[in-house]
This record gives sequence, structure tokens and C-alpha cells, in this order.
Amino acid sequence: MSIKVLYVEDELFLGKIVKESLESRGFEVIMEADGAKATDLFKKSAPDICVLDIMLPNKDGFTIADEIRELNEDVPIIFLTAKTQTQDVVKGFTLGANDYIRKPFSMEELIVRIQSQLKNKSGGSQKISSENVIIGKYNFQINRQVLSSGKEDRKLSFRESELLKILYENREKIIDRKDILNLLWGNDSFFNSRNLDVYITKLRSYLKEDPALEIITIKGIGYRFVVA
Repeated sequence: MSIKVLYVEDELFLGKIVKESLESRGFEVIMEADGAKATDLFKKSAPDICVLDIMLPNKDGFTIADEIRELNEDVPIIFLTAKTQTQDVVKGFTLGANDYIRKPFSMEELIVRIQSQLKNKSGGSQKISSENVIIGKYNFQINRQVLSSGKEDRKLSFRESELLKILYENREKIIDRKDILNLLWGNDSFFNSRNLDVYITKLRSYLKEDPALEIITIKGIGYRFVVA
């Protein structure tokens, strides 16, 4: 069975090249140029992965990704962007993107990124099967991306939720930092590494009410999530 790609791109010449190149390698490509039609097309086509340009007519890629995440938390999303500003990339990850590629790009790079995201989706450690998990004093509502204490309900971003899932699934084990970066971002670049530092700091602050929970940094290796 071929891999189905939802490809949203308004540069028709580029889109035609990418579509034909992917199809020649066995992918099934559903292409759309109008951002306003992308979410409905996602519902109808149920793709295995989404490749979204950010700058689109009528609805931008950020909005589309946000809408897709409301419908499906797991489908990989890759942004194609001409933007170089850090805040744009960070915004994309916050909305639930798995990876991004800056234009211009090679077809080989795009295919490797697609394959990496699909591999990450199917692989990994033993997954949490319950929708709700008790972590110390907290209730982690996975599908809703909510971390609840006795005092408040905290809405997590998609990436915060995914990171907490990885830590909990591998609790009491040492998790290689590179493995986390590859699972959440598709590569272990310096930029992504700094992003991971930020997310770890955030999760530590969210869990600070329970002293029995600790995310320990193993210098030069990764992390160990202690659940006493």
C-alpha cells in the first residue's frame, strides 16, 4: 500500500515538480493550492502525512496545522517555509508540527524527512494505552493534552504533551537526548536541541508541586524521569 501525502502548496510550478517526484517514488499525493480547502481535504483523504506550505492563500499553514491537530494528534506534519525567523519555526512546533524544511529544498531531503517521520510514528517504546495516566499527584489526560493537579488544569502544547508521554513511557530509564530529538523533531540539530532544553524546563515547572517527580539530566547523555 502506498503512503498517502497531503501536500498543500500554492506555487503551482514547484507543486507539480514535487508531486510528480513523489509519485515517481511510489507515494500517493493529494495536492491542494487553496489553504481554505486543506482541512476538509484532510478529513476526506485521511493521509499518512501532511506537507504544508506556511504562506498560502485564504488560510495559512499554521491555521491548517492547528485544525488538523484538533482532528488527529498523531499524523506527522512537515512545514515547508521560506521564512527564516526563529519565532515562525517555534510557532510551528508549538502548533504540533513534527518537522520543517526551508525553501529551496531538494527532493532527497523531503523524502528522507517524510520517511523519518513515518518511521518515528510506527516505532518507539511501549506506548501508553490509557487515555488518562496518574503521574504522582497529577492526572495526565493524554487525548486532551491536559495535566491536572488538585489546584488547576493545565493545557499542554502538542509537543509538551508528546515529551511528557516519552518521559513517562520510559520512566526510571535513561533516555538518550538524541532519541528524544529524533522522535519529536526528526533530527538533533542545535536549534532543536535548544528547543528541547526549553520544553524540559517547562515540564519541570509544571511538575514542581510533587517533589517525588524529578526529571534528572544525565550530562552528556540525556534524561531520567524519576517517579517515586
